[in-house]
Amino acid sequence: MESVSDIVRRCWAEIDLSAVEYNLTEYKKLLPAGTELMCVVKASCYGHSDELIVPFLQEQLNVRYFAVSNIVEAVRLREMGISGDILILGYTPPELAPQLHEYDIIQACTELSYAQAISRHAKGAVRMHGAVDTGMTRIGVCGTPEEQAAELSEIAVTPNIKMEGIFTHFSSADGTAESDEEYTRMQADRFFRVRDLLEAGGIKLKHAHIKNSAGGAYGYGEGSTLARLGIILYGLYPDPAKPLPFEPKPVMTLKAVISQIKWIDEGTAVSYGRTFVSDKRIRLATVTCGYADGYPRALSNKGEVIIHGKRCKICGRVCMDQFMCDVTALDDVQVGDEVILMNAELNADRIAELTGTIGYEITCDITSRVPRIERR
Repeated sequence: MESVSDIVRRCWAEIDLSAVEYNLTEYKKLLPAGTELMCVVKASCYGHSDELIVPFLQEQLNVRYFAVSNIVEAVRLREMGISGDILILGYTPPELAPQLHEYDIIQACTELSYAQAISRHAKGAVRMHGAVDTGMTRIGVCGTPEEQAAELSEIAVTPNIKMEGIFTHFSSADGTAESDEEYTRMQADRFFRVRDLLEAGGIKLKHAHIKNSAGGAYGYGEGSTLARLGIILYGLYPDPAKPLPFEPKPVMTLKAVISQIKWIDEGTAVSYGRTFVSDKRIRLATVTCGYADGYPRALSNKGEVIIHGKRCKICGRVCMDQFMCDVTALDDVQVGDEVILMNAELNADRIAELTGTIGYEITCDITSRVPRIERR
């Protein structure tokens, strides 16, 4: 694995595998007997690095089920040596059905016509999990539970299709309102009604899964064979407004360095648009990270970084590759010093709060030019 000494020391993300292990271990304690983990590793583990994390999950933590967004991600895992079950949660063009069979990948099936299209292109049996729309209104067979079960039954007997399970997704399991709880329980009731109808009709299902990160954490979806662990695995909250049964440890620490330090006088404008003008003489440090690295431009004039253990405010607009911050309070700051842009203290949820988004987006947006290295 790369270390800081192996990379250009400009901007990098340190990935703490011990935090991954802690989050997974604590989450498993919340699951009922009979529910196994499916780790959601799409978007390169929500921006954290599939190359670092997924082999660790399989080889060190004995994870056997993984979920990704698309066939490119699925094949990448296979070529990485991942042998466990891989479920594609999104769309695969039907003409790629032969690759689904070749790489032994499970495809989400949204409706009968999609299964038929896959069937026409398939060169062998394609494994599938039928998606059931219970109220997320994103993907899945629609209608009453009876109509959904009937359509899924037709999918199950479609040539070249091996329907091994069904799944759905909670829309509001992380919500704080009483109506969110009611809606979530309605989704679960509806989903298991579909499952029961299928099994009563002779359809054998290996898996029926509904738990997502929040569903597993808050005890929804009893009877789900799998819990799809996503955002909590990486140390963030499904919704920071709702406490979790344990405090997850953020996996990513984003760092950069100081490239220049200067004193500026009162009345000096800083960065594009002159949105910051100093009201006194201050010392300014330039930091080697910007929005092309995925660091949000929305942090301009309101974000903070940590240098030598102290908070320093961002001054002016975040540029494509650099930004400036006030280091007047630091006595021994030098060019080349490390700057912490994101860690357990200034985590992605906190940055998201400042920028009007969610922690998921913050980590996913860290671009590929930022090397990910295992934290040692």
